[in-house]
Amino acid sequence: MTGTDSLIPPGTPSVLGAAPGVTEDAGAYVAAGGYRRAIGAAELLDRIDGLRGRGGAGFPTAAKLRAVRDAGPRPVVVANGEEGEPGSVKDRWLLRARPHLVLDGLALAAEITGAERGYVYVSDTAAGERIRRALAERTPQLPCDVVDTPHTYVAGEETAVVRRINGGPALPTAKPPRPYQQGVGGAPTLVANVETLARIALIAAQPDHRRRTARATLVTLAGGGAEPLLAEVPYGCTLRTLAQAQGTPEPAGALMGGLFGGLIGPGRLDLALDPDTLAAAGTALGCGAIRFLAPDECPVSLVSAALAHLAAESARQCGICVAGTGSLRDAVGALTNGTADSGLLTRLQRWSTSLPGRGACGLLGAAAGTAGSILRAFPDLVRAHLDAPCPGCAAPADTGRLTVPVPYVARRTVPRPRSVSSSR
Repeated sequence: MTGTDSLIPPGTPSVLGAAPGVTEDAGAYVAAGGYRRAIGAAELLDRIDGLRGRGGAGFPTAAKLRAVRDAGPRPVVVANGEEGEPGSVKDRWLLRARPHLVLDGLALAAEITGAERGYVYVSDTAAGERIRRALAERTPQLPCDVVDTPHTYVAGEETAVVRRINGGPALPTAKPPRPYQQGVGGAPTLVANVETLARIALIAAQPDHRRRTARATLVTLAGGGAEPLLAEVPYGCTLRTLAQAQGTPEPAGALMGGLFGGLIGPGRLDLALDPDTLAAAGTALGCGAIRFLAPDECPVSLVSAALAHLAAESARQCGICVAGTGSLRDAVGALTNGTADSGLLTRLQRWSTSLPGRGACGLLGAAAGTAGSILRAFPDLVRAHLDAPCPGCAAPADTGRLTVPVPYVARRTVPRPRSVSSSR
């Protein structure tokens, strides 16, 4: 769309938000080829093999679409724009700046699955207003409602999305059934991240560029004392290159995937940005939010802030989550304030392996994984916190440091070193 196979169009101003010329309207989108069908639904489904979901889990998009299509009659499709990770801004930007691209992708998902109704699920007021305006600009091919939800860490979990659309609170439910089996109104339901839907629309419009579209991703880069950066980058780009582009040339490590991928140390910064590569290294891309550590920043303090945030965001409907996140928060907090006992590291190690997978959603797993990652990435530094108070941890845990504010900066691409082969 807009003459490109990129989500960030040419000429986009550096500061995104309500700036003139950023937000596409229906006329411009249609003139650039939007809402047209270069290929049919069956062929499109084949073409998006290789596209992974961009909501965090990275599940193959085509498999998810097929599961909904085959689960039963009259399915429902949902564009999930609730960004629970505090370090991510990509979904809000897409809904504000490229609403028609998202709606086009939602309509295509409906064609593939046979859905007759769609929903756009948001917690950002500006995004909701822009989507409603986009729906008013052009009669949608798919009857579509916008559903608002309070912003929380768990509100974007797929069963919480379904529960909210069905009129309940935005809280996760036990699984099974999963939404593809029984979702909105009891119907098979696709809950898809808005970036995933935007990439479906790009592949439909330019199927010959499908590999390039599927193997690029939006990342929110923050931390290190530099300004946050929203960029579209190809898989294969190294974390070190991203840090340099964001303005943190010598980071002491990184918090990966929002609060999902845990910490990595400086020796892992030459890892390629690729879901499989990162998974093999024990971390994750998640929603594409990466927070770099400044050279003088204590990673224990950062993990303490992350665990305090997760404990506060617990839905408080699973006892194991309430107890587990609280224990993890308190344990790492004891490291920061110099009150940790000699058995604390053993307990943290045990919790980091025994707690993931328990509870109705992934919040407890994120907390346990983050706690465990600091033991792996910075073992000597963690042990040093047992011996003496750390000056870098003297201030109370500030969960606000995890949040990326608007306005923020965007670039279409981030340059790669010549040693990194192109994934396009």
